[in-house]
Amino acid sequence: MVPGFLSLSLSRLGLWASGLVLVLGFFKLIHLLLRKQKLARAMDSFPGPPTHWLFGHTLEIQQTGSLDKVVSWAHQYPCAHPLWFGPFIGFLNIYEPDFAKAVYSRGDPKASDVYDFFLQWIGKGLLVLEGPKWFQHRKLLTPGFHYDVLKPYVSVFAESTRIMLDKWEEKAREDKCFDIFCDVGQMALDTLMKCTFGKGDSGLGHRDSSYYLAVSNLTLLMQQRLESFQYHNDFIYWLTPHGRRFLRACQVAHDHTDQVIRERKAALQDEKEREKIQNRRHLDFLDILLGARDEDGIKLSDMDLRSEVDTFMFEGHDTTTSGISWFLYCMALYPEHQQRCREEALEILGDRDAFQWDDLGKMTYLTMCIKESFRLYPPVPQVYRQLSKPVTFVDGRSLPAGSLISLHIYALHRNSAVWPDPEVFDPLRFSPENVSRRHPFAFMPFSAGPRNCIGQQFAMNEMKVVTALCLLRFEFSLDPSRLPIKIPQLILRSKNGIHLHLKPLGPGSGK
Repeated sequence: MVPGFLSLSLSRLGLWASGLVLVLGFFKLIHLLLRKQKLARAMDSFPGPPTHWLFGHTLEIQQTGSLDKVVSWAHQYPCAHPLWFGPFIGFLNIYEPDFAKAVYSRGDPKASDVYDFFLQWIGKGLLVLEGPKWFQHRKLLTPGFHYDVLKPYVSVFAESTRIMLDKWEEKAREDKCFDIFCDVGQMALDTLMKCTFGKGDSGLGHRDSSYYLAVSNLTLLMQQRLESFQYHNDFIYWLTPHGRRFLRACQVAHDHTDQVIRERKAALQDEKEREKIQNRRHLDFLDILLGARDEDGIKLSDMDLRSEVDTFMFEGHDTTTSGISWFLYCMALYPEHQQRCREEALEILGDRDAFQWDDLGKMTYLTMCIKESFRLYPPVPQVYRQLSKPVTFVDGRSLPAGSLISLHIYALHRNSAVWPDPEVFDPLRFSPENVSRRHPFAFMPFSAGPRNCIGQQFAMNEMKVVTALCLLRFEFSLDPSRLPIKIPQLILRSKNGIHLHLKPLGPGSGK
């Protein structure tokens, strides 16, 4: 009797559970359909490309390449058009300066439909926070990017770059083209490990390399998840091999960050170690985070520390890797600009063998070339917001609160109404007189407004030092048979790498 009773009870329990799942699933579907209807109605006044009832625009984007497809749609639908990722998530995709200003001059939060996917990895750091807590963290982190903190990093940038360039000397002897992207990524991570954690000068250890691999996997998996609507539900995603791979990579990244924070906190308990840290030639980002206090003396919790460190490591090395790699590709593509940048760097150095802080402001032509490469190949090609209040655009059309916005930076930077001959590489677009005549929201590689990139000065300084040293050591040229294929993976990458031919320069040509 007992086994039969138990069997009957379990059977009923299973039926109840199945019924509950079906009911919850039904209500979730109703919620999604109502939300879709609300988003679609909000964008009624914005014509756009036809959508598939199930896939939205994702199939067409995956088949033709999302970046150039959106540029072609931008020609067809000036200013903005709806963009659907699957059946339920729809954004107004904007790529016109006045439209960008209407949204990005405000402090609207990041779109949770996209950025919630980051939470498992980078937690609630500055990238995804909103409201008073975002403001508190922004205020606490700002001293970490003061020029007095950034000054000593010039030598750190140079040290990591020389390690990479020595490796390239070996590769260049084989007289073959090779993919520079991975080496640039290792160098950028090596730099950040020193600037964030005060790591030594011996390059990346095994644990650090595992961390780099984990971060590379996470950026790829994040983009794939965003483009695959069947992965948008957390419960389903964590059950897939794709989701389990994401969780394993998260664990590697978290273990690395937690261990470094534990080691630093332990070192600060020891008086001799504390003196050694305080007497270092530069403060690192972790020093600043550990010492940060608000007006009430409240410091960051351990979870906040990890979130901000993970956020800085993601945003600080992956975006820089993209920016440097695409810049060197541009230099290989346009040798006349490459030579002019090289001559400028040689003139600034003179008889010295190392760049100093004051030299960065003198790199005027190099800076214009960096900005033009950012225009054509923005490291972050697309960013997202959710409207906290209604917005009315310059043409009178409007969107209600709760609407989702996608700023397509790649298409904005190729908007022919703003940038004549947008595919032409022309650094003089960024001469002072041309910049003064252009819309302030026409060029947004670091976003804009109150939620712009807090580390943009750090990134620009690193770009200048690294690229100048690269051009002094090598002449870069293309491999015509292996031109890069642009793909967005949160950052702008190349599907087949960035293959360049490197010719070492003689003693009279570089340092």
